[in-house]
Amino acid sequence: MVESTRLVGLVHSRIENFVASRESIVTSISPDLTALVDFSRQFLSGGKRFRALFCYWGWRSVSAPDSPLSPIVGAASALEIFHAAALVHDDIIDNSDTRRGAASAHKLFDGLHRASGWAGDDAEFGRASAILLGDLILGWSDELLDDALLEVTDAASARRARIEFNRMRTEVTAGQYLDILEERAWVTQPDAELLDRAHRVIVYKSAKYSVQAPLVIGAALAGASTEQLGALREFGLPLGIAFQLRDDLLGVFGDSAVTGKPSGDDLREGKRTVLIALARDHGTRETRSLIDELLGNPELDESQIVALQNAIHDSGAVDRVEALIAENVAAAREVLASAPLRADAILELGALTDTVTRRTF
Repeated sequence: MVESTRLVGLVHSRIENFVASRESIVTSISPDLTALVDFSRQFLSGGKRFRALFCYWGWRSVSAPDSPLSPIVGAASALEIFHAAALVHDDIIDNSDTRRGAASAHKLFDGLHRASGWAGDDAEFGRASAILLGDLILGWSDELLDDALLEVTDAASARRARIEFNRMRTEVTAGQYLDILEERAWVTQPDAELLDRAHRVIVYKSAKYSVQAPLVIGAALAGASTEQLGALREFGLPLGIAFQLRDDLLGVFGDSAVTGKPSGDDLREGKRTVLIALARDHGTRETRSLIDELLGNPELDESQIVALQNAIHDSGAVDRVEALIAENVAAAREVLASAPLRADAILELGALTDTVTRRTF
């Protein structure tokens, strides 16, 4: 716990220092660009830092006790910056007005436009500006990773970490496309395939990106063996699936004070998750009709949200997702128990397993 807390503090400082180093570059172009830096700080300062922690403990699981910290802090920070960029773009795609209990990036720019009395549409300016902010932060993640890799003495390890980072970017982008595709293409797909398609979204949009890839990037940085990388992949994938299944439950039933988003937000966005696929498969005809009629309507009122929540719960889908979470956690723990990794890291990864899959609604 102490080591993880220290890592989070180091990542926070590294990101702050990096943004400060880029601020003069941006604002020297024009003082009008101050908002880009100010808003970027908001999205880079919060969050639970799970990706940074998995990256660090992937590295610690195979590294020598006296290995220098700076490269892994840099790589973990790059992952957090990449995540912030993904969230900015994700909120635009999902038309989400909030993030972590505050305004999303496009809503911040929307508000800036409105308060300044500029010409044109507030929302259009907000979306366009947020896309650029996401692009800027995305580029910064690459810069920070490159800085970290320059500190790695073993060129092969640095190259392997870069390859894994690049693969992660490709996979999560593909997963994001599959996610928005399922929200629209489900009507033309056979019902029997919807659960498998929803599961594929989980794997590529979240499981690999949130848990597996950070573990492997960190371990690659430390020169992990093929066997060690394989064990971390086998541990990280089921844990990542469990992590996202929990997040999907929170997206429908979670307390907004915990999630930082309005209750039932995934229902308004029309997320075709494993939870929804199971509710349609095992619910009544009325349940399926209700889901197909209301899911994805951004104007759902509170009574409609409650009706959907009740229908999903009564279908038994929540219990089935809880069972899937338990199965995937058990599979991850089984791999971890015999993994060729440092004992202290195995303990911390076990604790992280509890943290990221804990029921909080």
